Amino acid sequence: MSGHSALNVLVTGGSGPSGIAVARALREAGFRVFVVGSERARIEAAAAEAGDGVTPLVCDLADLEAVRALRKVLADAAGTMDAVIHLVGGWRGAHGITDQSDADWDFLERGAITTVRNVSRVFYDDLAASAAGRFAIVSSTAVADPTAATASYVAAKAAAEAWTMAMAEGLARAAGGPAELRSAAVVLVVQALVDAGRRKAHPGRTFPGATDVEDLAAAVVGLFSRPATELNGRRISLPPAPALPSPAAADLTYLD
Repeated sequence: MSGHSALNVLVTGGSGPSGIAVARALREAGFRVFVVGSERARIEAAAAEAGDGVTPLVCDLADLEAVRALRKVLADAAGTMDAVIHLVGGWRGAHGITDQSDADWDFLERGAITTVRNVSRVFYDDLAASAAGRFAIVSSTAVADPTAATASYVAAKAAAEAWTMAMAEGLARAAGGPAELRSAAVVLVVQALVDAGRRKAHPGRTFPGATDVEDLAAAVVGLFSRPATELNGRRISLPPAPALPSPAAADLTYLD
């Protein structure tokens, strides 16, 4: 798909390593990139790291009215958004079912469910009207293999996935048929995410099964080179990065 420079992409959760990697890859591919975070200093530093031309914005995505105000700011500055890459999440775990706390559930519901509902509702019409609309979230392999210890986490992730699949159905129905479908909602699935900084901080760990944030970024850019009919409503598994040799015991770093 050509004409990336004319496409506006919003990356939520842009302050973390995955947001920086995705924003950088999109910018290098020619997109107009806007990143959103909850803290001004962090999102401005992340945008600078992602590269010139990445625009930082601050918004509490769990606040629906704040997200509506964000859309107005974006519309005034750049027009409608063609894509939203939603990277907001978080991790909470427990020992089993009985110690799944309300505080942990509230945190996960706010990060994994409320934000995706707000962002998708506010920007849905933009994406549906775009000639290359894309909405993507990142989910976890744990959803397909839940455990008592991860009950709250996987329930929240499963809800976010279900919401995204409902968006996909709405986009397909609104298009009126496969030949007219131009927009897609997808779920990118990883076991965990790892970045160069985390590897450097933990040189003895191998991060087995983890997908590098650079590979996630490449997959996001690749969404725009595939037709919507191949993507809409799909749950796409991303391969893990090769594990580096290490004498350390295996570990699991959950998606956040």
